[in-house]
Amino acid sequence: MTTSAQLFRDGDTDLAFKARWWTSRVLLYGALILWAFVCLFPIYWTITTSFKAAKDVTQGTMVPWLDFQPKWLGWKSLGLSPETITQVSTVRDEFLRRFFNSAVISVSSSILAVALGSLAAYGLSRFSYRFLWMKNSDISFFFLSQLILPPVVLALPFLVLYKELDLLDNRIGLIALYTLSVLPIVIWIMRDQFEGIPTELEEAAMVDGLSIWGAFLTIILPIALPGMVAALILSLVLTWNEYFFAALLTSTYANTLPVMVASQTGSQGISWWSMAALSFAAILPLIVIGVALERYIIKGMASGAVK
Repeated sequence: MTTSAQLFRDGDTDLAFKARWWTSRVLLYGALILWAFVCLFPIYWTITTSFKAAKDVTQGTMVPWLDFQPKWLGWKSLGLSPETITQVSTVRDEFLRRFFNSAVISVSSSILAVALGSLAAYGLSRFSYRFLWMKNSDISFFFLSQLILPPVVLALPFLVLYKELDLLDNRIGLIALYTLSVLPIVIWIMRDQFEGIPTELEEAAMVDGLSIWGAFLTIILPIALPGMVAALILSLVLTWNEYFFAALLTSTYANTLPVMVASQTGSQGISWWSMAALSFAAILPLIVIGVALERYIIKGMASGAVK
């Protein structure tokens, strides 16, 4: 028979459990909201700065229509404001040309890196290699070690090489360079992805009559697709935002958006509103791609593709 004392103790235990549950949820969601604010604040600051005048930028105003009156100053300087969008603008033409260059170079180099990196990663995860003293683990580390050298060390060799090959101020030269620069990261990401796929799937496919290539294309690639998309997005971000080699190896025809963003300085100082408008226009495609391919990113992270 249950006594009143036992009922009180059970009630106290239930209240304590509910209190701990609500406290943990409040702390968890509070931390997530704080982290979301930290991540989204730079984008918010960039957007609002593109609508500020010079005095609003220096005063550090934050809330439009409350701290400052929004203006199209930054977008007008690019020829993208409602008043100038229908007019002829050399700045807008230059922006569109560099946007096109960035899109072609980053997409091409990322696709090449994912294609080549996936093949290399599949070989390293399924077969045993030996080159001199290096085995599979040494070869994988060799690829990753290529990221140790800072870009400035490679500046002079690439400048001389590209001059001899007539690849200066050429989109093909940047595509080749960017492919090599992100290839080690793609190999490491995809090697972890392929190692998480059981080899029994390929063995069963080959028993059914498929070749190694057939098993790779029809069985393994569909399973590894989330990891490939995650690697592709990471490659796009890295190549889209690359500035050093784009500024070094291009001058007129193959300039990219990061070079244009960094050029918003003059004798009178930095044009913050123009730089903010350019920056937001530059990161907007990456935001759209990230939102559109969010489910693939989550699948890739859940399956161990990104570590």
